Amino acid sequence: MKNYDLIVIGSGAGGLTATFTALGFGKSVLVIEKDRPGGECTWSGCIPSKSLINQAKAVHTARKFADIQVDGASIMANVRAVSERIYEHETPEVLQKAGADYLNGEAVFVDAHTLAVGDQRVRGKKIILATGSAPLLPPIPGLSEVAPLTNENIFQLEQLPESLLILGGGVISMELAQALNRLGVRCTVVEMLPEVLGREEPEFAALMREKLASEGVVFQLDTKATRVEKTAQGIRLHTVRGTQESTLDAEQILVALGRAPNIKGMGLDTVGIQVDKGVVVNKHLQTSLPHVYACGDVAGPYLLSHMANYQGKIAAMNAVLPLPVKRSVNYQHVTWATFTDPELARAGMTETEARAQYGDRIRVYHYDFAKLDRAQTKAGDMGRIKLITDHRARVLGAHIIAERAGDLIAEVQVLKTLGIPFSKLQGVIHPYPSYADALRQLSQQVFLDRIFQHPVVKLFRSGK
Repeated sequence: MKNYDLIVIGSGAGGLTATFTALGFGKSVLVIEKDRPGGECTWSGCIPSKSLINQAKAVHTARKFADIQVDGASIMANVRAVSERIYEHETPEVLQKAGADYLNGEAVFVDAHTLAVGDQRVRGKKIILATGSAPLLPPIPGLSEVAPLTNENIFQLEQLPESLLILGGGVISMELAQALNRLGVRCTVVEMLPEVLGREEPEFAALMREKLASEGVVFQLDTKATRVEKTAQGIRLHTVRGTQESTLDAEQILVALGRAPNIKGMGLDTVGIQVDKGVVVNKHLQTSLPHVYACGDVAGPYLLSHMANYQGKIAAMNAVLPLPVKRSVNYQHVTWATFTDPELARAGMTETEARAQYGDRIRVYHYDFAKLDRAQTKAGDMGRIKLITDHRARVLGAHIIAERAGDLIAEVQVLKTLGIPFSKLQGVIHPYPSYADALRQLSQQVFLDRIFQHPVVKLFRSGK
């Protein structure tokens, strides 16, 4: 039986980061993967969805100038080709060339340090669980009988359906609904809550819904799915809104109602690893067995590839380095983006969350891209920024809906994480005309507001 300094179970964003981090410190590492390296991000998440979104955007733009036909088979083949190109940097051969050993199969705990992979046994001084998550399928009667689409199989379609019902109004739903609608698929989003994108600033979520609706996506809000049945034409969804029952018909149905951690069949209970929805970890990402760590979707709380990357590095360093004080995760500065068109990005709190914590000591600023020269150069371009700061102009939360909002939020994130007052950005030279100049202009508002709020200036302006 071979012994390793570290065994990493799973090779998605968290597992790959943990692996290369440990290899960088000269440790012996074994990667165990039941499918192919890359995880959800490469095969069913970030990469294929952005490829689909970009192709749909190109079609949407082209249709402004000409009547074109969409080759769905070609588009889906291109989506899969992009994933394969990314995979070239994550193959078992790449991992082995970097110095790791690789085993394909499902890992099961035999004891606290020993894992079974098929008929092989391996032993790790430290172990990291990075097994990710899978689509959550709710117990809606009839759903399992109609072979629903999820993000794990939709990118394997050879042809696009003519119509699609989408259960859920979260990020996956919004991104795919807009992209597929632009490619000619009639999309209907069914959401139980009164608004989509429940984690976002409500006014921005409404703006995004209105944008997609203007392009043809249909929304059924405050609507609960009660039953699914197969029909000669495809799928029929039975719904209820309030006391009113109705039905929706489409060729296929996509379920995007959240994710469940991949923890079954690993024998976690055999060795006493505590589970509560996902694997329970402390601030050092240790499980209830101190030598076993967990990162990414299997541990949460944020099911985001960049958070898995962040956790993977910390978990690996804590596992392999003999440090007297272990590194801790810090979720104070989490950020994310929804890659619709325009994009929607967030860093920190909503206004409601900030008021609950800071009361009336917060300051709220708004910026409309109608004032931005760069936005005026592109017909139909739109964007808004909402910024929440404390009384010292330090960022508590920022929300951007705009072209490249995911890139714009990164500049705000730097200021927020480093505790630099947003007002200082007005003194930083930005390229013109650029989308980033919107942040500089907004910081000018914050800068002037701070001056006008100064007691001496207020006294002078009052004329007393």
